[in-house]
Order: sequence, then C-alpha cells, then structure tokens
Amino acid sequence: MSQRSSSSTKLTTLIITYNEIGYIERCVEAVAFSDEIIVVDSYSTDGTYEFLKEQPNVKVVQHPFENFTAQKSYALSLASNDWILFIDADEVVSPVLKDEIISTINEPNPHEAYWFYRKFMFQNKPLNFSGWQTDKNHRLFRKSKAKFTDRKIVHETLEVDGTSGILKEKLIHFCYKDYEDYKGKMLKYGRLKAKEAFYKEKQFNYVLMVVKPLWKFINHYVIRFGFLDGKRGLIICYLNALGVYERFKELKKLEKKNELTYYLVMP
Repeated sequence: MSQRSSSSTKLTTLIITYNEIGYIERCVEAVAFSDEIIVVDSYSTDGTYEFLKEQPNVKVVQHPFENFTAQKSYALSLASNDWILFIDADEVVSPVLKDEIISTINEPNPHEAYWFYRKFMFQNKPLNFSGWQTDKNHRLFRKSKAKFTDRKIVHETLEVDGTSGILKEKLIHFCYKDYEDYKGKMLKYGRLKAKEAFYKEKQFNYVLMVVKPLWKFINHYVIRFGFLDGKRGLIICYLNALGVYERFKELKKLEKKNELTYYLVMP
C-alpha cells in the first residue's frame, strides 16, 4: 500500500459500505495515504466487514442503515481530523488525484470544500456519455465548515459554510460490476427517493409515472449522447430510467399504506 506523502495537514477518509466485496479492496488501498480511514458498515453479509477488520490501517464500525444522509452524518461524527475525504466504496483515488488532494489541503488559503468530477467505469471500460459528463460531487471538505443536509435522504447534499473549489483530476467511479448489481442499486435508490418524496408530501401521479422514466431515458440516451457508449450506454440509461419508475411505484405503495393506517385508526 502507498504511504502518506509528507504534509502538515491531517486527513480522514470516510467510507460507508454494504456488501462491497469486489469494490472495497482497491478503494481502501487507494486511500492508504490518509492519516485515518474510517468505514461505517451496514452489517454486510458478503465478507466486507470481515475484510475491513483485517486491515491494520482501517477503523471499521457497524451501524444500522436508515438512509444515506443519516449514515454519512454518523460517519462524519467519528472523524478525528478537520479535513475529510468522503468517497464511496466503488470509487478509487488515482495517484495523480492523491497528490492533488494532499497539495490542496496544504495550500495557505484553501476553499472550505472541493467538488470532484468523476470518470464512470462500466466494468473496466470508461463511459464517456450517458448523462454523466458533468457529474460532480463534494468529496473533500472541512468538517468544521460543512454538514449533510437532512432535506435529502439519497444523493445527499453537503451544506458548506464558505466557498467551494473544483479539483482538476477526476475520481474513478466503478459504477457497474454486473447487470443485477447495478439494477439492485437503482431500485434501492428509487425506493429511498420515494420515501423522500413521501415525507415532502408529494403526490403519486400516473402520468408522471410514465413520463418521468421515459424522459430520463431519452435525456440520457439521446440528448446526452448515451447512444455513443453503445450497448453499455443503452443498459445504463435503461436501468437509470428503471430507478425512476421504481420511485413512483414505491410512492404509490407508501400512499396506500398510509391511507390504510389512517382508516384503521379512525374511531
């Protein structure tokens, strides 16, 4: 494993996991330069937790998963250092990005947070289009100047008290291991988005259930050139649209369940 380059500013890398064998190994190895690595695991059943316990430079704890925002906020509370690198288990920090991270946090007047663009990998081949050309996320920030907002429970948002910069090097995102794995992720995200919409009192609509997934597919596959990624683009765009369909399907279930509960408790 690579060692931390000499610097005065300490860095904590945070990761949340659930059944990430096949991803977590290279993720952890790529952030070995960190002064502290903390992984919060949601009771994995595929050996992820056992693997992490064997890593001498990793502190792993298990915590029940409620939603992404709550889980990431919990992980953040465990960090010892102010500078935080928060990455997903299927993301990898390249050696060039590592050097940029270290130099950035040691600048005299750095921003309080930094956006990362991502390079999406379909198995081991890059996806150049399919709607993700401009995808970026906050990944590097000061704990004392940022927090995860509770307004979203999936695709969580970081609120930053200060300014944000953008790193030049991209974070490598191994988004697609196989069809069933990616499908499962999209369905999970869809169900969580449905809960988010339900809490915001958004109403189920049959028209939107048809139009929104269709628009998602057309937008990513046609307008944002997913067809240029060939069969891989078709698969990704279809499964992304399926996740949107699942959101409306789950929202309908939540509304019916709520109505049933209401009638059962009526005097």
